[in-house]
Amino acid sequence: MTLNRKHHSAATRIGAAGLCALALASALPAVAQPNVAMDSAVFVEKAMPGNVRSLEPVSRLSRGDRVVTVVTWYRMGGGGGFIITNPLPRAISYEGSARDDQEVSVDGGRNWGRLGELRIAGRIATPEDVTHMRWRISPGNAAQGRGQIAYSGIVR
Repeated sequence: MTLNRKHHSAATRIGAAGLCALALASALPAVAQPNVAMDSAVFVEKAMPGNVRSLEPVSRLSRGDRVVTVVTWYRMGGGGGFIITNPLPRAISYEGSARDDQEVSVDGGRNWGRLGELRIAGRIATPEDVTHMRWRISPGNAAQGRGQIAYSGIVR
């Protein structure tokens, strides 16, 4: 293929600009995204004599049972913080989280905020409306390599 002088000049400028961009990009430090694994365990709260409550692994759930889900995360590599997003099963009505910094969604994860700030169908969203939860894990916490988050709900 033969290029005339006008096209050759443009191709040279694009090629030089591309090489310059590649050189700049390679000079910047690369930060690997964190590689995160998660596991979760579900427990049911049981009332014991003497006003004592215990958590037992779930074998069977009934309407009205209070469940606690513990999400354990492991940073397998990479750097920086990350976000954990957890869908809430439809059979569970959200009750609360052990962390104050969680955000919730009431529309399948499209919009996020704090309960009491989100609206659905013109009204303030309630715990029963929650479809997803997410937590931002800071770089400092992520550097610890492992962590847990717990939240509770009621079986509908």
